[in-house]
Amino acid sequence: MTEQKPDRQSHFAAIRARAETEMHALGITADFIPLLVDTFYGRVRAHPELGPVFDGRLAGRWPEHMEKMNRFWSAVAFKDGGYGGKPVMAHQGVAGMNPPLFQTWLGLFSATLDDIAPSPEAKAWFMATAERIAKSLVLSLFYNPADDDPALRRA
Repeated sequence: MTEQKPDRQSHFAAIRARAETEMHALGITADFIPLLVDTFYGRVRAHPELGPVFDGRLAGRWPEHMEKMNRFWSAVAFKDGGYGGKPVMAHQGVAGMNPPLFQTWLGLFSATLDDIAPSPEAKAWFMATAERIAKSLVLSLFYNPADDDPALRRA
């Protein structure tokens, strides 16, 4: 007897169903995503370091960015396929962006989750995800392999 592979649509439906079950177990519903995005980016805009960097890139385009972030976090949490952007490319050449700002961003994200996450487990999931994203962006945008060359290190 041969085993049949599930078709592509069934495969992605199963992934989405599993993600939705996992999110609901954390107390996360689809309504949480806009709350997270609106609350967090409202704080980003008001932040003395992050605000100018974001506004320098997004002035006049905040509504589009907010919609994109809603799609992004929904796709990350619920695996709904609603985001098709290229985050590394979107962050290239942003004036004033530097690796320490990612730690500031993570701190503000953590504080936001402290205030609105429905459970400690939900906060932990979103923080672990945000930390992976931040690390990936920092490596993609700022890492230089030559910095790790032992021949260039001082003893």
